Amino acid sequence: MSESKFYHFTSTGLFYGLASAREAIDAMREGGFVWLNYYKPSREEISSLVDSIGIHPLSVEDCFDDKQVPKIEYFNNNTFILFNAFSYAEKELSIDEVNLFIGEKFLITISGYQSGDRKPLSDIVSIIENDPSNAKAGPGFLMHIVLDHLVDEKYRAFDNMEDDLEEAEELLINELEKFQPRQLIHLRKDLLALRKSLYHEREILVKICRSDCPYVPEKAIVHYRDVYDHLSKFFELTETYREIETSLMELYTSLISNRMNQMSNETNISMKRLTLIATICMPLTLIAGIGGMSEWSMITGPENWRVSYPLFLLGMLILALLSYFIIKRLEKRKED
Repeated sequence: MSESKFYHFTSTGLFYGLASAREAIDAMREGGFVWLNYYKPSREEISSLVDSIGIHPLSVEDCFDDKQVPKIEYFNNNTFILFNAFSYAEKELSIDEVNLFIGEKFLITISGYQSGDRKPLSDIVSIIENDPSNAKAGPGFLMHIVLDHLVDEKYRAFDNMEDDLEEAEELLINELEKFQPRQLIHLRKDLLALRKSLYHEREILVKICRSDCPYVPEKAIVHYRDVYDHLSKFFELTETYREIETSLMELYTSLISNRMNQMSNETNISMKRLTLIATICMPLTLIAGIGGMSEWSMITGPENWRVSYPLFLLGMLILALLSYFIIKRLEKRKED
């Protein structure tokens, strides 16, 4: 269901809402300019603007294509801008397209198709009401308020990402067993998506700041430069966060490798001990297997078993000790 809002900024400085887009377009002819703020409109609603305002049909198609990248396009009586709104919460990145059409006497904003129940431009009206002077100066100033708000929302997304990176770092250092590397992999994909979007959005602001858009007056350019500075900062943050993410993955790999080496060393030590025991016991087992308990009685006579068996056990003990010292001496020579 559409929740679109329509406003008229009169030439005398008044700002009021209207019931429909048709009323707004009629009011535009009376002077001033209008703002058509569409939220999840139908294709028919936007297509009707082709004849009433003169937006290009290809731009209408772009409004309903969720695979577009941020861009700016120029037409006879308007400029089309596709921008992105970011939201990052509970380790999930949401990107919503915000489409803007700016002309001499109108600004059209279209949003809400990718954001679920979130409304990217829900706070714009209250911002304008608190400081209406800039918005009333013209569509170019109003569009700056919209873009500035979207950029401020990006800051919150980056702030939440930074918190997740710090949490992952603490978990990696203090509780390696609970660390989930897939979180960093997912975050890396989000950062790549942000970087791609910010790169194109910077290009949009570059073109606006060099006065390529005829509907942005010279007095408003300084405001757009501030938006460009923020986008450049966020673009650098994506690079910084990607480096941090890469460092954390390398640290995770190093810690896992060290732990596996430690386990391998412990296994080698255990095998070494078992091998030593087996090496010592093998000749003793061979002698006991060949002689047997009855054989020694037969050799020395059954009546001498009290002497023969202790001597037999003593001989095996001496043999075991000799084997132990010989093995240790050979190991020491190998180490030297």
